[in-house]
Amino acid sequence: MNAAFNTQIGREFLASHQYIAMAADFEDRALKKLAEMFYAQAAEERDHAMKFARYLVSVNGRVEIPAIPAPPTGFASVEAAVQQAYDWELEITGHVNDLMSLAVEKRDYAAQDFLRWFVTEQVEEVQTMDNLLKVVKQVGERNIIMVEAYLVHGE
Repeated sequence: MNAAFNTQIGREFLASHQYIAMAADFEDRALKKLAEMFYAQAAEERDHAMKFARYLVSVNGRVEIPAIPAPPTGFASVEAAVQQAYDWELEITGHVNDLMSLAVEKRDYAAQDFLRWFVTEQVEEVQTMDNLLKVVKQVGERNIIMVEAYLVHGE
């Protein structure tokens, strides 16, 4: 479990870096609310990495943070960035499910209890990105400023 959790720490930090890159791209496009949302998402992903690290410490595990590759930048469109975020959340969900399966296989009940929060959290994360992607697709790039109003009033 220790090695698998360290790998997940790396994934959570990578997600944080990806969301920062996306937020900066949105700021460059003068999409302030979208940028704020993704900066907040970046902080949340960093917090997820910290939760895994603190858990490992609490069970006398060893935290070994893997190298974090640079995230992509310069997105072709807002839709492309949000699609990538949605795809990433689906991927992270798969990894969390794999961690839960490993914890069940190893009969590691403490890890199972710890991971339940992440299972629930990923349902929310995927739903949030799915809803945002639907709105972005509906308004199209020409009307992307409408996403700002959605984030203020409708999220």
